[in-house]
Amino acid sequence: MEANIPTSDLERIVILGGGFAGIELAKKLSSKKFQIVLLDKNNYHQFQPLFYQVATAGLEPSAISFPFRKLFQKNKNFHFRIAQIEGVDTANQEVYTDIGIIKYDKLVVAMGATTNFYNNAQIESHVLPLKSTSEALNVRNTLFNTFEKALIECDPIKRKSLLTIIIVGGGATGVEVSGSLADMRKLILPKDYPELDFAEMEIFLIDGAERLLSGMKEHASEKAKAYLTSLGIKLIQKQHVTSYDGNVLVLGNGESIHTNTVIWAAGVKANALRGIEKELILPNNRIIVNEFNQVHSYTNVFALGDIASMESDKLYPKGHPQVAQAAIQQARLLGRNLNENSLKSWKKFTYNDLGSMATIGRNLAVVEFPTMRFAGFFAWCIWMFVHLISLIGTKNKVQTFLNWVWNYFTYDQSLRLILSPKSDKKVPIR
Repeated sequence: MEANIPTSDLERIVILGGGFAGIELAKKLSSKKFQIVLLDKNNYHQFQPLFYQVATAGLEPSAISFPFRKLFQKNKNFHFRIAQIEGVDTANQEVYTDIGIIKYDKLVVAMGATTNFYNNAQIESHVLPLKSTSEALNVRNTLFNTFEKALIECDPIKRKSLLTIIIVGGGATGVEVSGSLADMRKLILPKDYPELDFAEMEIFLIDGAERLLSGMKEHASEKAKAYLTSLGIKLIQKQHVTSYDGNVLVLGNGESIHTNTVIWAAGVKANALRGIEKELILPNNRIIVNEFNQVHSYTNVFALGDIASMESDKLYPKGHPQVAQAAIQQARLLGRNLNENSLKSWKKFTYNDLGSMATIGRNLAVVEFPTMRFAGFFAWCIWMFVHLISLIGTKNKVQTFLNWVWNYFTYDQSLRLILSPKSDKKVPIR
């Protein structure tokens, strides 16, 4: 069955995924030349760099989300559908989805990445990932449910396990979650739960790499380590997690830690897409593309962002970093190229590394630009400004700014709600 999308005399470009690459491309494409069809499993764009703030009750989900239909409501010949992508048929130029088959003239794969559990099913079934708004809410619910359980737990050993939180992964997400939890432990939780002794609360950050923030330079890594240590975070480096059963986490060196809460930020892998030649898909599901983000062997199939691996770039033999800037820059250039009438005028992609940054709790951050670097309070201000202007929608910018200002001066953000799905089970009245 074919999906219900209006027919058009224009060339149809189907975009799979509404992340940074997908929405940037849709904005750049000419609606006079193309019919644009955007598919995503959600009806909103998610600002991934601030997931950790939703998870730690710093922001509401609505502050970092923006509906696709509102974003493109003035774009002619644009159509959005909520759909689960099941695969593609490149021979017949079709996309298979749960809402039907969608024909395309050109296909752009921008499905992003998901959490990498490194093929460990046990770990996957017990840890808390943080790669979507719903997962961020789940982390928030779990954290505050855990504190509620600790409050009524009489056994000191079980209470200690409840008050032990482990973050796995020393990249930006892991570092930012750790710093935010340390701030909560110091400034907020003692006020909410005065009957609990938060001196018992331990926060571990486990990283298998040689140093934290391995995508940044060593200076930033050392600063991050010093900041986290000053916040009372217990660092375990050069160790991998081998198992976690929901109660005990085991490291590669045999050490074990009792905990009921493990937040997994240890890595990502691209979302898999069925239908592309296996020879063009790397073990981490990234699709090999040329300098025009064109999937090898195909003239009308492209891949952008986290799912694309541009092996022709000598500076990035394993593909460009899976960050927002790479996705946005690729999308902008592809939009420009597709709008051109002549293939001869197409430009090859060159990644412009604008820098990296990570915040580590209140007033602390590390920032690296190509020609300069900052750490501490000034870096924290830069981090806030960059993330604020990157949000989509004026309302989201204002809402986030006001939340940050309120939290900064009051040391308290009243967003600590446990929001669970309604149960259909009826409780009898006695």
